[in-house]
Amino acid sequence: MRDKNQALTLTEAVLDPILAREPAGPRVTYYDDATGARIELSGLTLANWAAKTANLIRDEFGLSPGARVAVLLPAHWQTAAVLLGCWWAGTEVVLNPDPDADLALVTADRIDDADGVAEVAALSLDPLGAPIRDLPVGITDFATAVRVHGDQFFPRGAGVALDGMPVAEVLAAARKSAMRQGFSEGDRVLSSAPWDTADELINGFVAVLTAGASLVQVVNPDPDQRQRRIDSERVTAHVG
Repeated sequence: MRDKNQALTLTEAVLDPILAREPAGPRVTYYDDATGARIELSGLTLANWAAKTANLIRDEFGLSPGARVAVLLPAHWQTAAVLLGCWWAGTEVVLNPDPDADLALVTADRIDDADGVAEVAALSLDPLGAPIRDLPVGITDFATAVRVHGDQFFPRGAGVALDGMPVAEVLAAARKSAMRQGFSEGDRVLSSAPWDTADELINGFVAVLTAGASLVQVVNPDPDQRQRRIDSERVTAHVG
């Protein structure tokens, strides 16, 4: 049970209102126009994936609140779950290679960017959760490891959340961004923006959830599909 005096993690701050209001509604809808993939996660499913990730971080990698996690992943539905899991566990997300990080979460082609990091987990980003074949010794396959962990999580603290910014600062920036971009509760927000920097991540992901909106994230966007997608997904707002 959480201590009533314990500060909320960033994940609790953005997800708790969503789960209380509309847990079954779509929260992240992901398209890859290069492959035709479409994956949709409700708030509850996103929270379950985040909880599994947080449990993996705490129980398998032994990290406590305040640890640093390098998240070297593209904008993706699995990245959304990973980020929320990191913040739920009270760890600080850094978005650049950092040999002093306690853990790095990477795609297979970025394993070298985790050189020097104590623990490394690689994500295939496969839509069906397939593992990565022939990983180097010492690299954890995220898809295999995460699935055995529980889908409930009980946090033990929060602090710095993103590239040196504490939770309160990230939330304030996200609320300001949501207001500037005109996001409100119930909006369906279309985006093809990357999540490579703190500003991009706040503007294109955290601000959407903070506003109570849902995200339609498109990678490798096909301009010919844009209007049809706006209509079919009932898009009401855009990032940027």
